[in-house]
Amino acid sequence: MTQPSHAGQASFLDLSARAKFRITGTDRFRFVNGQITNDLRKGSETAAIEACVLNAKGKMAAHIFVCALEECFLVDAHPILGEKLRTRLERYIIADDVQIEDVTDQFSLFHVLSGESPTPDHGRIVSVRRFAKPGWDIWSDATSHDAVWQQLSSAFAFLDSGAAEVMRIEQGIPRWSCELTEEIIPIEANLEQGTIDYQKGCYIGQEVISRMKMSGQTNKRLCGLISLDDVPLQPGMKLAAPSTAGKEVGWITSATRSERLGKEIALGYVKRGFNNVGTRLDVVVPADSGTQKPDAISIEVVPLPFL
Repeated sequence: MTQPSHAGQASFLDLSARAKFRITGTDRFRFVNGQITNDLRKGSETAAIEACVLNAKGKMAAHIFVCALEECFLVDAHPILGEKLRTRLERYIIADDVQIEDVTDQFSLFHVLSGESPTPDHGRIVSVRRFAKPGWDIWSDATSHDAVWQQLSSAFAFLDSGAAEVMRIEQGIPRWSCELTEEIIPIEANLEQGTIDYQKGCYIGQEVISRMKMSGQTNKRLCGLISLDDVPLQPGMKLAAPSTAGKEVGWITSATRSERLGKEIALGYVKRGFNNVGTRLDVVVPADSGTQKPDAISIEVVPLPFL
């Protein structure tokens, strides 16, 4: 495999644990396009698209990536969504010639963060932007997992789950079970640009998304948060504005220390009216928590991505 010229800056992740589905049948294009927020025509055999699957109320059922093969579509999602996503999709197969097969264990999936395409001996290469930088997915038979891993590790730095999580938070990328849940609308999670096509045909949940687009308002928004006193932040912490006498105006979904910034940072949802850049908020620690705490943990709303 050819080593890229910027190999020192390039890295790869092992995403093989993600839930994976193969969708076949003569009606597969019309069916899948009617289930997702993005336009399936943007995808190809060499480029995947990012999309959301919604319920009728416009709330998230899944955050997915889709790539096209000549005879099928391959879909991947967070591991926890495997059974739920399949059930959600099959619910809308009425008289369609569509088959959905769980192929999680049949494929390995790697993602390479590099400006140049990798050239492994095994697998299919698909361009896709999973993070803030251009990247490449490598789909290969599960039996080739170790061989592909060895080839990639000889040319790229391996990002383990901890390092990948820090990078994700620094880039402001929402993740299922943290920022993305069944109570979130994609626009609230800043997924509008990458996952929603307003010109395509109908899909489940479209009416809610279109109304929100026309109003230009959301009840809450995913924001970047920085601890002003360098006190570590934690997911689940509630947020209040000094002017609201402790009334909750948001919550933290992910947190880490960014060594590149030298700061304690977090992602979190903040309600409208309190989420402008530069707004200062306090972390609410329950009085009966029994934990030692500073008089106040002050944070500031900052633009995403952090870097």
